[in-house]
Amino acid sequence: MSEVTIPVTGAPRPLPGLLDVAAGAQGLIVFAHGSGSSRLSRRNQAVAADLRAAGFGTLLFDLLDPAEAAHRRNVFDIPLLGGRVSAAVDWLRDRDDLTDMPLGLFGASTGAAAALVCAAERPREIGAVVSRGGRPDLAGKLLSAVRCPTLLIVGGADTEVLALNRQALEKLTCEKSLEVVPGATHLFEEEGALDAVTGHAITWFRQALPRAAESG
Repeated sequence: MSEVTIPVTGAPRPLPGLLDVAAGAQGLIVFAHGSGSSRLSRRNQAVAADLRAAGFGTLLFDLLDPAEAAHRRNVFDIPLLGGRVSAAVDWLRDRDDLTDMPLGLFGASTGAAAALVCAAERPREIGAVVSRGGRPDLAGKLLSAVRCPTLLIVGGADTEVLALNRQALEKLTCEKSLEVVPGATHLFEEEGALDAVTGHAITWFRQALPRAAESG
């Protein structure tokens, strides 16, 4: 795993990240963290480790500089966060060793909306999106512009977010699915809940990214 920095126009300084791509990786998954989180999120770190074990590379990076994150409005500024995800995609595509690798996005909470905004704006770049306990509804009108296969994963006990995901699912016009993890709450802290998330994500990326590579 390498510590990297991602230059972003408008950010006070380059954003720190963790990049891990093994030889022969079948795709690269960019993580978009949720409100108040970072590249060090324990849950996303756990999901990323399992994705790497399944043959994917991962990039976890901070969407906001600490000074920016101190202002609550930035945490919910979906166009801003979506732009940061796009900046990370641009940075990856500028690397000769990664320029042709299929890309997927894994978003959590508000990061899911940011991932969907990026996917809508980069239909040729993004091969699949997975949302964990996300707020895809915050992507608004751009939901209907998403073209890549999109999976929404929500805890069965996270009733308010589940309702919002069902509404967002109706607005998505791409290949789509909603997976409900029985008994899980918003943070998937229950025994086996996060493993279920990872299993669904791996299956989705394994199905979608090879198709993206063929069509790209």
